[in-house]
Amino acid sequence: MTEIDAATDAALARRMWRLLEPVHAVTYFAPEARQATDALGMRGGWMSYFASRSAPLGAASAELVTATFYNFHPAMVARAIPDAWSYASPEAVLDARLAAMDTALRRILGPVLESAEVAEAAELARRAAGLASTAGRPLAAANAALPWPSAPHLVLWTATTILREQRGDGHVAALVCAGLDPLQAHVTLSLTGGPPKPMLLFARKWSEDEWTAAERGLAARGLLDDTGALTPAGVALRAEVERRTDELAAEVWQAVGPADTARLAELIRPVSNQIIDTGALPMPNPMGLDWSDVRDL
Repeated sequence: MTEIDAATDAALARRMWRLLEPVHAVTYFAPEARQATDALGMRGGWMSYFASRSAPLGAASAELVTATFYNFHPAMVARAIPDAWSYASPEAVLDARLAAMDTALRRILGPVLESAEVAEAAELARRAAGLASTAGRPLAAANAALPWPSAPHLVLWTATTILREQRGDGHVAALVCAGLDPLQAHVTLSLTGGPPKPMLLFARKWSEDEWTAAERGLAARGLLDDTGALTPAGVALRAEVERRTDELAAEVWQAVGPADTARLAELIRPVSNQIIDTGALPMPNPMGLDWSDVRDL
């Protein structure tokens, strides 16, 4: 493969992530998700989040969740896990998660869910998820091992979840190879136009002192200058992380093929637009998903 081919495939992988992510990300912001875990007796939104996202792994420890999720403060995880499993089993959480997504997507998308277009998108996305390698990707593998639902919109949500976690597992690998620890990953992302520092500190529960220590570590490597901005080397390293993440994710779409990939993009765009337009996924957000130019992609 030539450098031009690799760059084109990487750009396509990023485009597909951006188009598909809103369907999966409803999980994190829909009130139905919190209501479902509240009904199981769980306490608070973060216990809901950590339990729901890690439940495919089984009754995971705080250490395992911290490692696989990568960028949350360990103490933040430990406040929710493993305590969550004393309220409900992972199997019960998975059932509640799927039921919550059924209710949430029906509310957000309405009659669109019954369309032939959503059914076609679901089958294409399921095919893509089935072609996604799970080697070295624990969150993707755990989700891929779950039974498939029958309703097309839940097939679509499940497929986008597998694809999202597969990409995320690859992103963690790229960060580790770049020598960026969890907080340094946040610092460099924020400095390259990602979520602002206050949002990341609030959503991931790192302290100001810890953020400053991460900056010192980056500066010692020549990645930050005296003003706190990324040096050319820092910009290049962060760009390499994003490039490698996209290249790893591109393998899925190479396997799917250009025709089916283009068709899925065409079908999913109006669905994701509706999710964004209804406010179901806030902008900006800690995930760093930007929708400002997606309609022009």
